[in-house]
Amino acid sequence: MGEICDNFLITVRYSNEEIYKSLGVGNTGGIRIKKTPEGEIRRIVIFTSIPTARQIAENPYHDRLEGDILIYTGAGKAGEQSVTGYNARIIEQEVRQFPIYAFIQIGSRRDTSVGVKRWGYLGLLEYMRCYQEEQTDSRNEKRIVWVFEFRVHTNPAAIPVAEDTDIMRELLHASQRNNDEDREVVNHVIDESKNDDFDITALEGTRKRLLACDPQRFEHIISDILLRSGFNDVSVTRYSQDGGIDINAKLDKKAWPLRHLLTQIQAKRWLHTVGRKEVAELRGSLQPHAAGCIVTTSHFSRAAVAESIETGKVPITIVDGYELARIVQSVKLDLPM
Repeated sequence: MGEICDNFLITVRYSNEEIYKSLGVGNTGGIRIKKTPEGEIRRIVIFTSIPTARQIAENPYHDRLEGDILIYTGAGKAGEQSVTGYNARIIEQEVRQFPIYAFIQIGSRRDTSVGVKRWGYLGLLEYMRCYQEEQTDSRNEKRIVWVFEFRVHTNPAAIPVAEDTDIMRELLHASQRNNDEDREVVNHVIDESKNDDFDITALEGTRKRLLACDPQRFEHIISDILLRSGFNDVSVTRYSQDGGIDINAKLDKKAWPLRHLLTQIQAKRWLHTVGRKEVAELRGSLQPHAAGCIVTTSHFSRAAVAESIETGKVPITIVDGYELARIVQSVKLDLPM
């Protein structure tokens, strides 16, 4: 029999039985819910696993932990998804402020060395945003899914179950997420009626291959695209993961009026949304009189778009995953499969 846990601690591993008995949720499923007698959400538990490099190559849509952001694809591995059922209940945290626990798989059932305690407590989750995205499902068929983004709170490191609601409310109150505009993602589901020059399935296939690249390789792919797009003085900076400038580029002499203009690019091989903060930080990193650009495999929030063209500030060019896929196809760049 699994023990009842009064506290859940970061880095400690738990069995499935300990989790569902201690938190009062079901014993199966990636999203599990405990309700009050009145039918309201008391808490939610989300189970995820972080992919290996091989798993990312095979399925780049796999749940990912990028910094303190967890990207989680809604329930349902095949067919169209909708924000109903358990997917819809996650969003209720905005109003009801219930705790959402996250557990990460440490080892599979086939790995006997791990034992039954194969779920590590990751932290409490703060729902940030959700949006529709085109992906390919487990049958390799195109579908619309809902992607959820959470901020992972690892402090406090120990969560007394009896106090989890109060702790979650304090975390949400203290969070900097109150900029509602930054929580909205610009609609990025491809409108097939407006893309006659591109095969939509091929576009998503291109984006999928970009997502499967490691971040360092992604920077060199952007460099190759620039070289095919009229730039001849292109250099990739030393890889640092510090959020600074990744690529410096100058135009070919054929664009002689702009031959001295330096363009500085930040390449983000992300699944989660690029927000206003990242746009503002890039602007602050630019050399005097340089142009700036953020290229990502993901998407931009409405606040990021507004920040990029803010009156009185240096404009920042932003390129999302689908526009990048179009550019890759237009310059006929071969990507690793």
